[in-house]
Amino acid sequence: MAHNPVNHPLRPIYRAIAGIVGVYLIVFGILGVILTADEGLFGRAGDRVLGQGTNLFWSIVSILLGIVVVAATVIGRNLDVAVFTYLGWTLLVIGTYSLAAIRTDANFLDFSVGTVVVTYLAGLALMLAGYYVKTAPEEQTSAPRQVREGRPA
Repeated sequence: MAHNPVNHPLRPIYRAIAGIVGVYLIVFGILGVILTADEGLFGRAGDRVLGQGTNLFWSIVSILLGIVVVAATVIGRNLDVAVFTYLGWTLLVIGTYSLAAIRTDANFLDFSVGTVVVTYLAGLALMLAGYYVKTAPEEQTSAPRQVREGRPA
């Protein structure tokens, strides 16, 4: 990751985007637990929460992922870079698996196409944030000294 920007000027906005994704996952998960609590862990009743298909298992996983994302956003210190990147890729893999299994018995998460789209968007938003929130002391950045000091190059 040597070519990723360090101390990007829009870093707070990217962290806010990741925090919003984390809060969305928590809200989605809580509403999903409330709606699907009586159907068993891997229920397939076709329940919809915020326009997405879900079951109790995916709702619990969403809550846990959201908590990890929000915690990493609050802690920062470049821990957020790793968390956002890895969880972004994880959400993309889950979305791809669910898209492939959507009309089969292997759809144990009870995903719908809307859930796949939202999972992809959340994963991509986390990956984007992971690429731009890295921080480092000014001495370790790759900008020329004149640029760091505000003088023209």
